[in-house]
Amino acid sequence: MIDVHEGGISSTVQDLGRTGHYHIGMPPSGAMDEYAHTVANYLVGNDADAATIEMTYQGITATFDDDAVIAITGADMSPELNGDPIGSWETVAVEAGDELSVQFATDGARAYLAVAGGIDVPEVMGSRSTYTLVGIGGHEGRGLEAGDELSVGEPPNGSVDLVGTRLPDEYIPEYADENAVRIVVGLTSYRLTDEARATLCDAEWTVSAEADRVGYRLEGPDLEFEEREQPFGAGTDPSNVVDLGYPIGSIQVPQQPIVLMQDAVTGGGYATVGTVISADRGLLAQRQTHKTVSFESVDVEEAIDARTRRSERLKEIRSVIDG
Repeated sequence: MIDVHEGGISSTVQDLGRTGHYHIGMPPSGAMDEYAHTVANYLVGNDADAATIEMTYQGITATFDDDAVIAITGADMSPELNGDPIGSWETVAVEAGDELSVQFATDGARAYLAVAGGIDVPEVMGSRSTYTLVGIGGHEGRGLEAGDELSVGEPPNGSVDLVGTRLPDEYIPEYADENAVRIVVGLTSYRLTDEARATLCDAEWTVSAEADRVGYRLEGPDLEFEEREQPFGAGTDPSNVVDLGYPIGSIQVPQQPIVLMQDAVTGGGYATVGTVISADRGLLAQRQTHKTVSFESVDVEEAIDARTRRSERLKEIRSVIDG
């Protein structure tokens, strides 16, 4: 059992999400940075889909009732065990009664706490992920608070043997602002003027204070739409189209760009002018408020190749850790 003393700013239980329900308007939720979440699980011997604690900007403070094996990945939040610093991206042994405290993020926005055996909360629609907008999944469908108690599943065989394992530096991502986020331009980018389409990737955008698990609102130059007579079923605003589905990572422009994230609605009537590729959504999710973002246009083949290379990299990491 994990006894939570402080829940941090926004800490939720997440796995890889509840897939297969998009057609009924249910987003997947799940870890915003799947790479960091997956590596944390691998470091403690879990499968990739075991539930972790996603901590945003500030982590939790908690006491462990039993011995455990943990790992913290993602944003640098200077974790401490009984007041002594412990490393991120490495496997750490925790003894019964130990207190873990995770501080404010200095690099990146989200860190992931994995425990051997996974966070054991009930599955809802095939997932333990928290979807706070409707209050389902995770721990009581909400963020963690002081006084919460979290059960831990049965640790996998060999998890204790992983203690002291540190991920090689070559596999630890950098969350620097100058790293461009790759996008596939479309589906309704034809609604933008030629100048606006060029600006989308040429401009430097700033992450606004309205950036969370639902969407990242960006600030920067206005993007203009081609004037047209709106078709039946579309709204009067030039950014409106006849309703369509919104993929995770899609970029809408009601006024300025909003990138839809893991907890976003699944459809609506705003023009979707581009989509962040799946391999780079975690990079965007680690961009802090008031930091800058730039986009790089790639085609679908390049996006699929990036996804494949990320999958191969995770398989390699699993092999390195297990070996």
